[in-house]
Amino acid sequence: MSTLELKSVSRFFGAFAAIENFSLSVPAGGRAAIVGPSGSGKTTLLRLIAGFEVPDLGSITLGDTTLADGATFIPAHRRLIGYVPQDGALFPHLSVGENIGFGLPRSMEKRSQRIDELLEMVSLNSSMAQRWPHELSGGQQQRVALARALAQSPRLMLLDEPFSALDSGLRASMRKAVTQVLGDAGVTAILVTHDQEEALSFGHQLAVIRQGRLVQAGAPKALYFRPVDEDTATFLGDALVFPADIQNGWAQCPLGKVRVDSPKASGQGQVMLRPEQLHLRHGQSLPSDTDGCFGTVLSSDFGGDKCSVMVQLEAPHAEASALSIHVRVLAMDCPDIGTRVHIGVSGGAHLFPAS
Repeated sequence: MSTLELKSVSRFFGAFAAIENFSLSVPAGGRAAIVGPSGSGKTTLLRLIAGFEVPDLGSITLGDTTLADGATFIPAHRRLIGYVPQDGALFPHLSVGENIGFGLPRSMEKRSQRIDELLEMVSLNSSMAQRWPHELSGGQQQRVALARALAQSPRLMLLDEPFSALDSGLRASMRKAVTQVLGDAGVTAILVTHDQEEALSFGHQLAVIRQGRLVQAGAPKALYFRPVDEDTATFLGDALVFPADIQNGWAQCPLGKVRVDSPKASGQGQVMLRPEQLHLRHGQSLPSDTDGCFGTVLSSDFGGDKCSVMVQLEAPHAEASALSIHVRVLAMDCPDIGTRVHIGVSGGAHLFPAS
């Protein structure tokens, strides 16, 4: 296992900086997801790590080996890095078994046994070794691509949006399967994706990239609940952002008085809550006097097990009286349009750092 270190890495195409001053450390055996909008530099970053691109500035090391810096560049085929592209990129003229064993010497002892082991590792039956790529489903093709990458016992695995072509149900199951395989193999791994749920659930570390620059990195839960700015907050999921008057760690906002995650903070600021922190009560459970705020249901969208309810808040300030927010509720508890409701808040709000 090897720790990956990127230090002040930059890659320019003419005057355009695809990656600029990017630093990140992924510990040995760790899994990191890099997430960002289209065109943010995610794939370029992966290509730099793989050795398909040469950094203009900075250094990339894997364990004790310098892969690239101002004086050194190790080509891709010598880096012992596995790479799984978006479409799997299987060789159509080779069987599944030969795709997996492509990088294994034909003179290798027990080569067929090794291919069978790799098939089992990605939860495919050994009988599938005789099939052709076009006979496989999209999920099976991605498993074969992963097995082919694992065949070389890589020091690092790079996954470039490998689940994007799959339907939502298959994406979730494939993500869990791949995470399990990589964890069992103890391989350091990086997933590049634009899917927020995928990024949050993949690994131990999450890095947000925007316009080629690292915006924030850390544990997924920390970034989700304590993003560095509003753009990061809304990119990682639905977020409610309000201006607030903060006194001694409490924010007065349209939802009432809410505790913030900076106990000594005071002054004007912006606070963020996730929709799942809001709880709606109505009918006989409607409180008469409590923390939180009241409002009226304007509309509701049925979504199966849950409903999204639009609530117009009652606020003491005229300028806030027209504020409307979405609240998620269980479908069986969905109030009728026109119902007066109470909105309570669980946990605290996140106070964005002063810019």
